[in-house]
Amino acid sequence: MTARPRPRSRRGRLAVATGLALLAGALAVPAAHAVPLSGTSGTERPRDDFNGDGYADLAVAAPTATVGGKKGAGYVAVLYGSANGLNTTKRQVFSQNTAGVPGSAETDDAFGSALSTADLDRDGYADLVVGVGSEDTADGGEESGLVEVLWGGAKGLSGGAVLATGKAYDRLGAQGRLTVGDIDGDGAEDLVTVENQFNLRVLKGPFARDGSTANGEQLVTDEFDSRYLDLATGDVNGDGVTDVAATQHDGDEFDARRVVYWLGSEQGLTPYTTVQGADGYRLQGGESLDIGDVDQDGVDDIVVGRAVTGYDSDLDTPAAKGGRVTWIPGTSDGPDGTKVTHLNQDSPGVPGSAEAGDGFGTDVRVADVNGDGYPDVATGLPGENLGSVADAGAVVVLRGGAKGLTGTGAQVVTQNTTNVPGAAEKGDAFGKAVHLADANHDGLADLAAGAPGENGNAGSVWYFRSGPTTVVSPNGTTAFGNTLLGTTPTDARLGSVFAD
Repeated sequence: MTARPRPRSRRGRLAVATGLALLAGALAVPAAHAVPLSGTSGTERPRDDFNGDGYADLAVAAPTATVGGKKGAGYVAVLYGSANGLNTTKRQVFSQNTAGVPGSAETDDAFGSALSTADLDRDGYADLVVGVGSEDTADGGEESGLVEVLWGGAKGLSGGAVLATGKAYDRLGAQGRLTVGDIDGDGAEDLVTVENQFNLRVLKGPFARDGSTANGEQLVTDEFDSRYLDLATGDVNGDGVTDVAATQHDGDEFDARRVVYWLGSEQGLTPYTTVQGADGYRLQGGESLDIGDVDQDGVDDIVVGRAVTGYDSDLDTPAAKGGRVTWIPGTSDGPDGTKVTHLNQDSPGVPGSAEAGDGFGTDVRVADVNGDGYPDVATGLPGENLGSVADAGAVVVLRGGAKGLTGTGAQVVTQNTTNVPGAAEKGDAFGKAVHLADANHDGLADLAAGAPGENGNAGSVWYFRSGPTTVVSPNGTTAFGNTLLGTTPTDARLGSVFAD
């Protein structure tokens, strides 16, 4: 087999190369097709750099927003990165009423129900993949869903195409059912979606500008009546080919949550493997996951968030109270569920205390926040109470290191944190969604947090420019909402979904 460049993992994360914290992995265009930054020879563009200027851009959705008088039609906002971080004056808002975007805004389409980024047409610019999970299509029928792409270019995102449509009630492109990765190692990004709720559907890239692909697709069937909660891509066995991991549950048995993965190969995805725990039974999973090399041993690890508690399985799984985050180390034989680390708010070093309903583990993202070369993990706690303020929400950043994920040195951010605009209010749900990416190209992943309950469910987004010792740098925080974007605030819930 011909040696291939190491695949990128799903979400924005940073790695160390030749002793320097350089953009790599999920932030990079695949190495075989990387485009140098202007004036920076040999440095690759971030995988979420839509205009090719070398700075990671931020895409965030409000899938329940009203557009053109249509409730729940949904929109996606994009803010562009710069040397000073996110630039609020350089922004775009997309919906199905935007020129060049396929379709039209309709009630409850949920445009932006899932977002991902990748250079699908291999032109050197990242593209934005958008799920429209509740779209009714002519071919598929009611709630079939579809996946679209907005094309990147020197002036940013423009134009688009339909990539895939589902069948009746597939809800193709719904949240947790969409990711991108080169699963056959040919250097082109492939689209991974979910068909019939329990089969993986892989469309093999590269894609033409009309959204078509000449390389066909693969349907990976599941013998059980599973339901997918989240998908991610990365190299979990270190063989140089991208793999897919997921959190699942068994049909109506939500408590039967598990973690599974499919190894990539030249022929596509192989049959899935369930991660087993030290007790010989399948490891209890969660609702969200991300992939990244937390211990920097050359193999990507799986990080799982288990925010939903109150089920019988809480009694026989560690650190379940209030939600938890689990680190599963990757090995040459795949993820090792016998050597996991479980963390919740009762773990040493983690701020706060574990309480029912906190939602610790709501959304997890992996990237190097402090520039020490080890990817960290950001997770939300949208149900966290701050004093007497119920469900105000918080975000915790856990540190990665040579021994994996640890609570030591963890930091918490809320709307009551110094230098953070606004104030915590009941039901804000700050941290319902989180994101990590290097918007100012300083080698540190910056944190973004959504609070979809802000201002009576209008929603808002906070961006924090990271520093070597703190998640929140003085004068480095930006907050924006529907006023800046010029969008309808009523029940928009902006900040519900970030691009992965």
